[in-house]
Amino acid sequence: MISDIWSDPRDFKTSLAESARAVEVVMDQLIPVPDGPEARVHEAMRYAILAGGKRLRPFLVLAGSALFGVSQRSALRVATAIELLHTYSLIHDDLPAMDNSDLRRGKPTCHKAFDDATAILAGDALLTLAFEVLADAETHGDPAVRCELVTALAKASGAVGMVGCQMIDILAESDPTLDIGEITRLQRLKTGALIAFSSEAGAILGKAPLDLRRVLVAYAHDIGLAFQIADDLLDTEGTAAETGKSVGRDAVAGKATFVSILGIEGARAQAEALVEQATNHLEVFADKAALLRDCARYIIERKS
Repeated sequence: MISDIWSDPRDFKTSLAESARAVEVVMDQLIPVPDGPEARVHEAMRYAILAGGKRLRPFLVLAGSALFGVSQRSALRVATAIELLHTYSLIHDDLPAMDNSDLRRGKPTCHKAFDDATAILAGDALLTLAFEVLADAETHGDPAVRCELVTALAKASGAVGMVGCQMIDILAESDPTLDIGEITRLQRLKTGALIAFSSEAGAILGKAPLDLRRVLVAYAHDIGLAFQIADDLLDTEGTAAETGKSVGRDAVAGKATFVSILGIEGARAQAEALVEQATNHLEVFADKAALLRDCARYIIERKS
């Protein structure tokens, strides 16, 4: 069972750290560096994917899988796939044509450490590798489950999910008049879509009933918004040393955010309300969802 990778499943920080290490072992195995000139893109992939980070989305896959008795091997492979895809999105977001960021996880961004073209290719390769992992029979013995995982992640990450809302986000930089409803919709799709997949993936692997899957999706929608509000607060109040990335960029760009609309205290209160609502969704799982409850609290208390 997936809980085997956690020395103490009641301790959230230990569980988060141990799940991150387990996923990193799988990522290291999936991306060897070959001989030949193509080695450079593999090196860039490894640079970006093994740069550390919270590994929150993989954690959600593993914690959700634990609710349904999913095997450790299956859960780890899906957790790894979501981190591969998430890292691709970070590489591309940091490019000069997008956010033009120099720092990610306390290190130079991929295009700074290599070059723009190599970073684009590294992102492309991580994206396609994510779907290769999900489609492989090693991930789950039932091809219908593998197809559902591929379909769900494609929707969450594509033009009606993360990519589509990245387009909206770019347009929003020149439109500081967005209201709270528009900002909420943008972030539900941009940040929340991948978090929703991560939260539901364990239920897909475990062939859970639809009503329990809906519970996890509702939980994910709330923590996804709370996560973005926390990011907005960190961009306003945090430092580059704490967060590992540039801060204050939204204010400089005049971009509409939860903080610019609600104010610091209003945004913090909204995040607290979302966390409470998220944890209430989990009542059906009783004590088995303790880690997911702790995760919701961590999302708004983190410093990076």
